[in-house]
Amino acid sequence: MDRNLRTGVLIISDKGAKGLRKDESGEIVANILEEQGFTVTNRKIIPDDEKQIIDTLLKWVEKDGLALIVTSGGTGLSSTDITPQAMEKIIDYQVPGMAEAMRAASLKKTPHGMISRAIVGVRKTCLIINVPGSPAGASENLSIVLPALNHALSKLQGDTTDCAVQDV
Repeated sequence: MDRNLRTGVLIISDKGAKGLRKDESGEIVANILEEQGFTVTNRKIIPDDEKQIIDTLLKWVEKDGLALIVTSGGTGLSSTDITPQAMEKIIDYQVPGMAEAMRAASLKKTPHGMISRAIVGVRKTCLIINVPGSPAGASENLSIVLPALNHALSKLQGDTTDCAVQDV
């Protein structure tokens, strides 16, 4: 699997977009991805605005050709937490196992893990993963899906080899 596939980190935060909060989650997500050999080519902070979320995701997939996008923020229950709703409007399908794994791991650390509405989905050949906006939540959730990323991205990029081939 070629980990040099173009990758983006999108921070969704009203305070972050206004410069009222330092972007710790984006730094952490980008560092984790780069430590794993991924090439982060796109980074941006935008407010919790559905149109901006949709427009950025579509540009990064359609025009920039990213293979992986990790969003951070907007996955909770407040009225401005709209990342999942915006993402659902542009993805072709969800990858529920990844979101379920992130929630299950979060629940081991805090009961608040059960209120995460983060989703993981695919548009064309791009995997889009929502993680929480908190630095710890972003790091922990991304770390949970890392072991499956190579395989998922390989399949999205066209790998047709059989999965879980057993020797006879």
